[in-house]
Amino acid sequence: MTSPDERGITGGAVGEDRFRVLYVCTGSVCRSPMAERLTRLELDRRLGDGAAQIAVRSAGTWGHVGAPMEAHAATVLAEYGADPDGFHGRELIDDHVIEADLVLTATRDHRAQVVSMGHAAGLRTFTLKEFTRLVRAIDPATLPDGCVIDRARALVRAAAALRGWLLAPNAEADEVYDPYGAPVTVFRHIGAEIHSALDPVVTALTGVPSRVS
Repeated sequence: MTSPDERGITGGAVGEDRFRVLYVCTGSVCRSPMAERLTRLELDRRLGDGAAQIAVRSAGTWGHVGAPMEAHAATVLAEYGADPDGFHGRELIDDHVIEADLVLTATRDHRAQVVSMGHAAGLRTFTLKEFTRLVRAIDPATLPDGCVIDRARALVRAAAALRGWLLAPNAEADEVYDPYGAPVTVFRHIGAEIHSALDPVVTALTGVPSRVS
C-alpha cells in the first residue's frame, strides 16, 4: 500500500499528468502539514480514486527536515478524520516550487519568500486565505468540466487575474498564524481556520461540494 508521503508532489508514474499543490509554512511541522493532510482527506472524500489526479505536499522555509509533525497538529488532524501518520518535514527548495502548479502559504511573508526564489512563481503563489477569498469570487460555470486537472489549472489562472482587483479587508486577513509551542486549544483554533479556508478551495478545484453530514 502506498504511504501518504509516497503519493506526494512527485508521486505517480513517470510522465503522469497531475495537478500539484504545495503548502508552505515556516517549520513544516504545524500549519502546512495540517493543510496537506486535510486537503488529502477532502480530495479522497470527494473524488475517491480520482483524488490521485491532485498531488499534495508541504515544506517549510526553515523546515525541520525529517521531523514528524507536532503532536498537537497530529491530534487535531485525527479529530477531523485525517491521517497524520508517515509525515516527515521538508525544507523548501527550488524543485518544490518548480514542480508546483499551485503554492499556498500560511502568511504573506512566506509568499514573498517563495516568489523571491523565482521560477515564475508569482502567478501561482498565494496565501491560503487569499486564495480562498479569490476562488469564492470565481463563477464555477466559467471553469472547464470533465478534467479535474484542467479545471484546477484554469482556477489558478482565474485567481491570479483577480488578485489586483479583490483586495483583503486588512493585512491580517490573509494570515494563518503559527501555533508552534502553543497548547492544543490553539492548534484546534488554527486547524479550524485552515479547514474552513480549504473547503471552498477543494470545492473549486474539484467541482464537487463537501458532503454535509
